[in-house]
Amino acid sequence: MQIKIGELAKRTECQAETIRYYEKEGLLPQPSRSGGNYRLYGEEHIERLRFIRHCRTLDMALDDVRTLLIYRDTPDEDCGDVNTLLDEHIHAVEVRVKELMQLKRHLTVLRQKCSSAAPTESCGILRALSDCSCHV
Repeated sequence: MQIKIGELAKRTECQAETIRYYEKEGLLPQPSRSGGNYRLYGEEHIERLRFIRHCRTLDMALDDVRTLLIYRDTPDEDCGDVNTLLDEHIHAVEVRVKELMQLKRHLTVLRQKCSSAAPTESCGILRALSDCSCHV
């Protein structure tokens, strides 16, 4: 089976520009070309692109995806480093969750500065943003 980039994009719910970018970055192997110089993709491209997209939905950086692809392409290797990579990603997510919770607290305190509709000149939120009095 040989499909063009538009069909690959459709099947993987990925934009053609992103597919070209992944090729340029070496995440996807270069496709063969038709007589008219169209890129032609096969089943291995579909499967690999789905793997990449799944990793990206988990908010993994392209370098981490690249590393995972290397391990995926060498099935006889030990997966200890894959576990370590995922543990590091979990830790980074935990840090981000803490930062987001702090942001939520900050926004909640800020929101409490103005409890009703009023002229903007008396808006407690705008005043607090101007003088930074609402830091948590």
